[in-house]
Amino acid sequence: MMLKWVKALLLLCLAGVAAAAGLGYYAMEQLKPAEASEEEIVFTIPPGTSSAGIARILEENGIIRDALIFSYYLKFKDIGTGFQAGTYAMSPGISIQDIIQRLNAGDTVKEETIRVTVPEGYTAEQIMGLLVSAGFSEEELLDILNDPARFQSVPAGADEAEGTLLAGSIPPNEAYIIALEGYLFPETYEFPKDESAYGAVLRMVRELERKLDQLPEGWEKQLEANGVTFHEMMTIASLVEREVVADHERALVAGVIYNRIRSGMPLQIDATVQYALEEPKARLFEKDLQIDSPYNTYKIEGLPPGPIASPGLASIEAALYPEPSEYLYYVTKKDGTGEHYFGKTYNEHLQNIRKSNDNR
Repeated sequence: MMLKWVKALLLLCLAGVAAAAGLGYYAMEQLKPAEASEEEIVFTIPPGTSSAGIARILEENGIIRDALIFSYYLKFKDIGTGFQAGTYAMSPGISIQDIIQRLNAGDTVKEETIRVTVPEGYTAEQIMGLLVSAGFSEEELLDILNDPARFQSVPAGADEAEGTLLAGSIPPNEAYIIALEGYLFPETYEFPKDESAYGAVLRMVRELERKLDQLPEGWEKQLEANGVTFHEMMTIASLVEREVVADHERALVAGVIYNRIRSGMPLQIDATVQYALEEPKARLFEKDLQIDSPYNTYKIEGLPPGPIASPGLASIEAALYPEPSEYLYYVTKKDGTGEHYFGKTYNEHLQNIRKSNDNR
């Protein structure tokens, strides 16, 4: 009797082994690459999808043979928790290891984008020209660039908080040529192919705020110390951007601008006249300096109504932290360096002009 029980138990063990072997064989077969195809399958894994959900998506698209076996394999190997959401393109026939590697790496299909590079010192009109060339509507852009109110109560972005942007606080002034002048940060941008004109401008004004975060902590207090508003500081930064080539002179030129304002002297900056002209000129003549414009700093007192270009971070920092000096004048050396001669008195300035002309 005992022998029969031993035989029965042995048969059950053998059956179990055979079943396990059969199951193992089946699992190995299901983990082999799916039937190969040259066709590339594009599929999307939504954010928050579980590894089991990802397995189902892969099976439905013919990338793997069996979602259940794939899920058990992931659990057995303790992998799959790092898979990334996104749109992927895979061809049936790739190995399980390749699939796992691409999902872990987030090797997604790169979205077709529009690339626009905005150089430092470009005006809003020049930037608009770049965007129009990239396919954006000129009419829409012009409406947006002249309506700072659109940047008040801006909804939260992917990694941006809701609130009013600095571009939404531009003081109203009918004298502006383009209201958002100076607030479109110079940078290289990649926009989604279907980006709206508003979305493109929003990226640029948000980029300004991101760059301001790189300034020394407490930079806002420096505005009060300098006796200027943020808008006035950005105006000075734009003047520095258009006037200075050598980086080491930016803070010194900013200091000269502050000195002239405090002394009640007209700024007499050629770049502001160029901004006021319908077409910039290679060389300004005396008659150009007499044009009637709120931007002509040969005729107005103090600063123009707003920025005349988009300043880079170095010029913004110079406008915030000007270099103290007694200089009231500067003139380009005209020696190919892009640097300036600086003078404390008008007589020194006249001497520097003669040196500059001799260099030319």
